[in-house]
Amino acid sequence: MRFFQCFTSALLIAAGSLSAYAAPKPEQADLIVYGGTASGVMTAYSAAREGLRVVLLEPGSHLGGMVTGGLSATDLGHFQIIGGYARDFYLEAAAHYGVHDLTRRQNWLSEPHVDEAIFAKWLKQAGVEVQFYERLRETGGVAKKGTHITSVATEDGKIWQAKVFADCSYEGDLMAQAKVTFSVGRESTKVYGEDLAGVRVDTPKHQFLWAISAYDDHHQLLPYIDPGPMGSNGEGDTKVQAYNLRLILTNDPANRLAWTKPAGYDASQFALLARYLQQFQQHMNRPPVLHDVMNPVAIPERKADFNNNGPFSTDYIGKSWTYPNASYTERKRIWKEHLLYTQSFLWFLSQDPQVPASLRAEVNTWGRPKDEFADTDHWPNQLYIREGRRMVGEYVMKQADLQSDRTKPDSIGMGSYNSDSHNIQRVALPDGSVRNEGDVQVPVQPYEISFRAILPKTSETDNLLVPVCLSASHVAYSSVRMEPQYMIIGQAAGVAGALAIKTGEAVQKISVMELQRRLREHGAILHLEQQAAGVPM
Repeated sequence: MRFFQCFTSALLIAAGSLSAYAAPKPEQADLIVYGGTASGVMTAYSAAREGLRVVLLEPGSHLGGMVTGGLSATDLGHFQIIGGYARDFYLEAAAHYGVHDLTRRQNWLSEPHVDEAIFAKWLKQAGVEVQFYERLRETGGVAKKGTHITSVATEDGKIWQAKVFADCSYEGDLMAQAKVTFSVGRESTKVYGEDLAGVRVDTPKHQFLWAISAYDDHHQLLPYIDPGPMGSNGEGDTKVQAYNLRLILTNDPANRLAWTKPAGYDASQFALLARYLQQFQQHMNRPPVLHDVMNPVAIPERKADFNNNGPFSTDYIGKSWTYPNASYTERKRIWKEHLLYTQSFLWFLSQDPQVPASLRAEVNTWGRPKDEFADTDHWPNQLYIREGRRMVGEYVMKQADLQSDRTKPDSIGMGSYNSDSHNIQRVALPDGSVRNEGDVQVPVQPYEISFRAILPKTSETDNLLVPVCLSASHVAYSSVRMEPQYMIIGQAAGVAGALAIKTGEAVQKISVMELQRRLREHGAILHLEQQAAGVPM
């Protein structure tokens, strides 16, 4: 009998231990921010300055997303419309180099490690609790009661409860698990009456400027070319614009690493690029130079941000289509493939005898800097997810909001960068030539961003803000997706979350007038008349 009692007690203790392990005590906060992108940092910082207890959950180990992950050549547009905490951030980055104004474009450019240090300092000063390696559980990661999110769960078993949540990730996984409506890909011209929507048969930029065969001598399709069909002009699809790694490279011999041959390198994958470079002199009357295959923009300390340029460059065209709705395992594979493509592209340009010697020599004057991205072998730590899921929320921003209907009574900030979509597919045409498709580069004037664009429909979720995967058509998103705008919107999201908590209102019901008043107090530029009047910079 005594043995049975002891055995039973032991079972009860063990069961209690298992129960405690399976259901840990939830972590509490006023606001949970998911995603340590620049927008996530600004959302958390802004909310904390409004008096909230804020926890920022970052799936990885870095803060800043693309701002600290390689995109140092900031997409500014009309930089006079960038105000608030975003402007404060860029002023502090400029001050690191002894520059104390933002009157010139080059003053907005800084190094990734400098930017990340500023973000970390700001969050610490504001009292934000930052938790790294906290990725949302892939299934069952969001708990709701009716339209109200009650908690989120991370992969390590932790439960995070809050009054308001903000999904500031590039992927929008929290938003998706909360059953918020979203879209992926391009709408047709008919959906919102946008003449820039859908398939773009006439794509003049980053294009092959002469006819190049899509096939090898055995009439096999060359690598990195899709058999098509391209689709009809204006037709919608579920494809997304190309991703890439925004490279930070240096030409300082003391800080430069030599190119190394990546494991898995296959020179035959670059047959189309070799063909293009070998025909370049004949068609352009000059040898190809670095700018024909990449776009370097100088940043401080003898470094440059290298972006895609030309018909065959760092954009891994056609390889991003499945990413938005992919599993975590599939996304990891896509990241690795983009990294291998980029490493192989640089090795090919720097070493392969099919590349003109002058171009090879020029590429070899550059290399990865020893003082950036130390924990990722000096390659950028962030994949440039230019576009993924896009919420369909209280208001969908459209082409007209960038061009003809540019004012909004509920404006939370302004945008001004071109409608800018990178190519989406590289296809073989019926005549046997190859063509890139999807690039959109259309200038816009400064426009106002509606608060409703970061709000889910009230009938779906009442305590979630979505500053990155916001509510916009593909055409409108191609402009508003710039990092300064994400930061501007993040500031507004933080204040909105604070107002919702203080008033007990759904995020959709807060006072827009009060939100705008608080944003102006912190230097935000909300309306066209402010920009036209020459707000002090």
